[in-house]
Amino acid sequence: MLPNRSKLGTSPLVFNSGISSALPEVPERLLAGGAAFKDRNRRRMSLPASCRYLDAAAKKSQHQDSRRSSVASICSTSSSYTGSSSDEEDISPRDKQQKNSKNSNDFCVRNIDLHGFGRREIEIAEQEMPGIFALRKRASDDKPLKGAKIVGCTHINAQTAVLIETLRELGAQIRWAACNIYSTQNEVAAALAEAGFPIYAWRGETEEDFWWCIDRCVNAENWQPNMILDDGGDATHLMLKKYPAMFKLIKGIVEESVTGVHRLYQLSKASKLTVPAMNVNDSVTKTKFDNLYSCKESIIDSLKRSTDVMFGGKQVVICGYGEVGKGCCQSLKGLGCVVYVTEVDPICALQACMDGFRVVKLNEVIRTVDIVVTATGNKNVVTRDHLDKMRTGCIVCNIGHSNTEIDVGSLRSPELTWEKVRSQVDHIIWPDGKRIILIAEGRLINLTCSSIPSFVVSVTAATQALALIELFNAPPGRYKSDVYLLPKKMDEYVASLHLPTFDAHLTELSEDQAKYLGLNKAGPFKPNYYRY
Repeated sequence: MLPNRSKLGTSPLVFNSGISSALPEVPERLLAGGAAFKDRNRRRMSLPASCRYLDAAAKKSQHQDSRRSSVASICSTSSSYTGSSSDEEDISPRDKQQKNSKNSNDFCVRNIDLHGFGRREIEIAEQEMPGIFALRKRASDDKPLKGAKIVGCTHINAQTAVLIETLRELGAQIRWAACNIYSTQNEVAAALAEAGFPIYAWRGETEEDFWWCIDRCVNAENWQPNMILDDGGDATHLMLKKYPAMFKLIKGIVEESVTGVHRLYQLSKASKLTVPAMNVNDSVTKTKFDNLYSCKESIIDSLKRSTDVMFGGKQVVICGYGEVGKGCCQSLKGLGCVVYVTEVDPICALQACMDGFRVVKLNEVIRTVDIVVTATGNKNVVTRDHLDKMRTGCIVCNIGHSNTEIDVGSLRSPELTWEKVRSQVDHIIWPDGKRIILIAEGRLINLTCSSIPSFVVSVTAATQALALIELFNAPPGRYKSDVYLLPKKMDEYVASLHLPTFDAHLTELSEDQAKYLGLNKAGPFKPNYYRY
């Protein structure tokens, strides 16, 4: 669990040494420079040497299959693979020559011609994002981010596009890549590229593509970034490892995921964090709204879209009862599922019990459950031993940020067959005929298989924008090279931006009441140690 915070926004946080999450390895060829990518044909086949693709009869169609199916499915270290139903194009975006209507080619997306559809997606999202629009309107004249050069590495969807366009309205220059190889909405990425943003992302990137895209956003001609907006810590990690001199010129980092925050704490503990960072993930408006309410709705939508499952009567185990797990449990229980919970934290476990859920060890129910959902932010929560014990037809998915929660790598073995069902849905077939349904190869199910509620993202986006403004404009000395929480006053401001949508009317304290409580009439209304 994350440490207690007492002086939010003014005192650095101390990382709990009990947490350990390995940093991702940037490909050596990427660290060596761009020369290794010059041979396009070689790069197209630059998958791990240990991969055995298909048998000799299928080799003549290898290029087509390898482009249409996900890399992890065909490059499965000797596991069998039986076809693809992905709707991705055969040609890598890196092999295309594309320009937008302004004759710019500073982007790399799947298909720039999709920009019209993407613009409509963004317009739909705008209608459900009142908070970020209110912030844009109030701050656009002041341009509080004028001079900011932001490297963004987040999910690229219609909601993120609203944030990106808001940051430009506030004066920032931007280069953006995706933090997940499966979550990018190609038409939205095209719309942003058409609008003049340097966007490097498309759905179905390889791992090599992933790091190449981030590198193109960090290192570009006449470009020295001074801010990072990260979701998972990958942009921070690449810049620190490959461009340490450039990293020292960064004024601040804003991180919104559990995984990325853990990495920042590790860097801080090792005295390698040389710039201030804002932990948005643990701000009240992120944890209590995005993590809880967003996942509460999107888990149902994504499971329905990917598997057409009927929930009534199904036995489901949710691994983790944090805010994400709480949201998933509430919605699945509401649709008639029998829900079990696994937990390591006795406080969260007691909450689950008091909410009417049975707390178990995974081994106790793994043979009988119909659906397994991981939501811990940890690694190896579902192991190969668990996978071997599952009943045939069991659905396995992850809604935590990292793809390390399910041991997908152990499924890439000679005795197992991978069978593509539809985009982001695979059957894993055992020699005895048993098969489980794996969603998105263990990556975020809600952002790869469906979408997320725009209104909740408006809350998070406004929080991120305010954190960027705070770090960029902070006077020297306010923040040291450490990890901070967003000041509570900003959390309350973000919440207030969204209340008019519900025609909500706040009660105001009288002078006497404020004095009695020891508060300022304008807030903040709760002490830093208050648990909402």
